[in-house]
Amino acid sequence: MSNLQVYLDPCTVNSRKVLAGLDLMHVPYQFHHIDYFKAEQKSEAFTKINPHQTVPAATDGDLTLTESNAILMYAADLGGGDNSAYPKDLKLRADANRWLLWEASVWFQTNYVYLVENVVKPLLGASPDPSILDAEAPKWHKAASILDTRLHETKKWILPGENPTIVDIAVASAMHLHEAQKLPLEQHPGLKRWIADVEALSAWKGTQEAVEKALLPGKGKV
Repeated sequence: MSNLQVYLDPCTVNSRKVLAGLDLMHVPYQFHHIDYFKAEQKSEAFTKINPHQTVPAATDGDLTLTESNAILMYAADLGGGDNSAYPKDLKLRADANRWLLWEASVWFQTNYVYLVENVVKPLLGASPDPSILDAEAPKWHKAASILDTRLHETKKWILPGENPTIVDIAVASAMHLHEAQKLPLEQHPGLKRWIADVEALSAWKGTQEAVEKALLPGKGKV
């Protein structure tokens, strides 16, 4: 029997990914809050779980996982949840894995630059560096065009079919504050349509408040 324990801070990109993905699949878990801004991820207790001192992490008995996509891939095969969000068909799963690896190695990296420059720096009282954003723009547009093309092919979600999967959650997480990140979505209509569909999911909506409270403290204020 599974005893999935997740250790994370809901405001971080990859922590939000795990929470939204688990909720999408209806996988039961025990939540442990690791306060990122208080550096609790560097505590002795948490370092024993994840020597990298990063969130999220998860345990299930004697198994420890430290990568957000790996946590979701494992959770999808646990009993008690809806694993249709991570297809079992060999070719469909290979396609899902391809996009999950692409998210971690390409998409997250380029979106993170916009997150740091346009969200984190202002939060810390610093100004964005236009030269960094200008240098990153071609990389972001290249990756966004690849995703946009895929979404035009599938018409709805990243994987073929009528229902969202953990691939959609993972890829959306990298751009989860796209307005504040100032991502140029107007040039990529398929991507713009798709992120709106992700944002309408109840699993996604349930993770929004913690993110805005921590990273967008001025949102909604005059």
